[in-house]
Parts: sequence; C-alpha cells; structure tokens
Amino acid sequence: MRPDLAACYGQERLPRYTSYPTAPHFSAAVGPSTYAEWLRAIPASATASLYLHVPFCRSMCWYCGCNTMVAKRDEPIAVYESALRCEIDMVSRQIGRRLPVGHIHFGGGTPTIMAPESLIDLVGSLRHSFFVLPSAEIAIEIDPRTLTPDMIDALGVSGVNRASLGVQSFDPLVQKAINRVQSFEQTAAATIGLRRAGVAGINFDLIYGLPHQTVFSCLDTVRRAIDLRPDRLSVFGYAHVPTFKTHQRKIQDSSLPDSLERYDQACAISDALKEAGYVQIGLDHFALPTDPMTIAFREGRLHRNFQGYTTDANDLLIGFGASAIGQLPQGYVQNAPQVRAYEGQIASGSLATVKGYGLTDDDRLRADIIERIMCDYGVDLDVICTRHGIETDAMLQSAPRLQSLISDGVVELNGSALAVTEHSRFLVRSVAAAFDAHLDASKQLHSRAV
Repeated sequence: MRPDLAACYGQERLPRYTSYPTAPHFSAAVGPSTYAEWLRAIPASATASLYLHVPFCRSMCWYCGCNTMVAKRDEPIAVYESALRCEIDMVSRQIGRRLPVGHIHFGGGTPTIMAPESLIDLVGSLRHSFFVLPSAEIAIEIDPRTLTPDMIDALGVSGVNRASLGVQSFDPLVQKAINRVQSFEQTAAATIGLRRAGVAGINFDLIYGLPHQTVFSCLDTVRRAIDLRPDRLSVFGYAHVPTFKTHQRKIQDSSLPDSLERYDQACAISDALKEAGYVQIGLDHFALPTDPMTIAFREGRLHRNFQGYTTDANDLLIGFGASAIGQLPQGYVQNAPQVRAYEGQIASGSLATVKGYGLTDDDRLRADIIERIMCDYGVDLDVICTRHGIETDAMLQSAPRLQSLISDGVVELNGSALAVTEHSRFLVRSVAAAFDAHLDASKQLHSRAV
C-alpha cells in the first residue's frame, strides 16, 4: 500500500459495491405488484439464495451501521418471527413451486436473539416452502456475548454450517468507546461450542478505524483472533456517518483515527493475517488456503452480493424481513425498513416491498465489470463488453475517472485487460467507481475509500 495514494483517494466516499446500482438509487416505482410479477416469472431452471433479516439486538453498538433496534423483551421478537413465516409462505405461493435453494443467510441485528425453538421452526418453514439442497450453506451472524448453549444446540439441529462472530476489537478501551464489551473468553467459548455442535465454518468480523484504536491494538486483536483459527475473517473500515446513524454521535470525532492512521491499521492487519497463512480476498476478506472462498477466488468464481464476498453462484436472492433486499433477473426489491411498517404490510396480506430498481442493459454491463474488479482486482473488458454487445472503446470513453487512476499507477490497462496494481489493491473501490454511472448523486451516503 502506498501512503501517497491513501492520502489522495482515501477521503473519497464510495459504495462497497455489494450491488450495482447501489441501494440509494432504489425508488418507489418498484412495489408489491412488481415484485409479485417478478417472482412469478422466475425461470424454471433457477436456483436461489435466501436472506432473512432479524433487526433486533439486546444493546446498541455505537459503531453499528445496520438496520437494527434494541429489544429488551422477547414479545416483539416473537411477533416479528410470525411475520417472517407469513412472508415466506406468501413469497413461495407467488413462485408457485418449491424453488431449489443453495444458500441461506440469517443477518442482523442479532439473529440468535430468537428463542432456540423459534429458530428451528423458522428453518423448518424455509424447508417446507423451498427445496433446500443437501449441499446448501446455511449461515448465521452471532453476537458471542448473548449466545447460549441451547441456541448452539439449535443451530446444530437446524443444519447451520457457517457462523460469523462479531469481534471488532479485543481492546478494552475501544470496546468501551463503542459500547461493546466482549471478552476473548466469550468469543473462544462460542467458537469452541459451535464447532462441537457441527458448525464447521467459523468467520470473525474485525473493524479498523474505531475510536482510540491504534496499530498496536489492531495487531493484538489479530493475534488473539488467529489463536482461535477462524476459517475466514472480514476486516471492515469503520464508516462514521452520524448524520444517518444518530447513535454514532456518541462516538467523539476527535477519538477517530485519520485516513493515514486508518491506512496504517488496515496495512498492519492485512500483513499480520497473511503472515499467519490467510489469503487476502478482494477488498476486505481473508481465508485459509483450503477454504472454499479461497478456491473460488483462485479459480475466478468469486461473487459479491449484499452479504459481501461469497461463493454463492445461485441465480437470484430472495430477502425476507424488514429492510431486506432481494435480487431477481429484472432488478432489485427492498422491504419496508421499519419493523412495524413491515409487519403491517405482511399482516394486510401484501408483500412488504416499498422500493426497488429495474435494471437496464447498461446497468447489467457495468454490474458485471464492477463485480469482476471487486472480486478479481481486474477485468478483461473485451470479454464482458462482447457478451453485452458493446464496444470496449465506448465503455472506456464513458469512464473518464479511469485516466487519473492509470496516471497515478493505481491501474494498468494492457489492451482490454485492466488490472489494479498490487500496491493499490486497497483502492479497488476507487477503480470500480470509475465504471459507476450513478455515483455522483449518492457520494455523501457512502463510507470513505480507506
């Protein structure tokens, strides 16, 4: 990584490109009737991924950028679970058959806030309405602080085979500043318990750029994390957007590292993980050499969706729950973000879609280019442009931002082969943004490039 490039490009606010176009461009032009039409038109040969959003936590972490709320009582969670089961039934009826499913992801919030028996019932509803393939990956996000032995048993019974544990930082000073005090012992107990229950795939989430964080504390967190040998680690830069996430106002701006300090932290974490035997994958993932994600990366089969980097190659994504986003061949759909509004729409017998986006041919072309850049650090423009019936020169002319990236040594263009230089891979979002025709209208909504 080059500090001069971090200083030049690091302050720019850019999407993480888990979709293209990104969510700020969704509109109310796509609603329940459009979604129902798209569901009925799913090709007979299609396979799907399912995402279920559980927007509840027992306490709020000040850094959080997710759509979640604090639930001190269990009753609101039970009501929400009932709405989820109704939505699952409603969507499957629109499809009209048991669609094959190769991937299920429970996100949050904290999905394991549910009662163990409720989780088992919810997975049962999915298996009843969809044909969950025997090889399907069933993943769930976990807060180790609230994970109980009964829930660990329920995860094993339900067939969950991958868990993502929120760690962020083991530094007590940082933990206090973000309102997330979590001991190493809690994380270790959760990891050991999950493995014993048959949840073989373990992911850890780490964050740099947090208040009072230093290179030393980042390295200490990495050292302790790799003692537990997770299969994968996601390493995100903290996105400080207090205008949109008001709880982030509890974090003092003066306690946050600047762009160069964030750069040093990201560098140190990356180097330490690679030294420990992990392979860096794309923007923010690391995996063991034998992990399926590493193999997919090496073979050019890696994908990117709303859960980040994934081996998921299914044809479409169906989202359930408040704010959940789905992706179908025609475009994107998103449910009502507020829990009560979501529950109200489902209770009225309507799909909960409140906005979305219908893809154009140009969107599909640019989405393919951006995904390959984000996944492979490069792209053969001729291959993709030919597939879409577009001249490569025309695409290059429509990406004026690319020239400065080439001049600064961030990108090399050899014929139609574009490659992010090795020392500039931390700026892969900046390269992807060169092909984003919608970027200028949404810059203020995104996180810093570094």
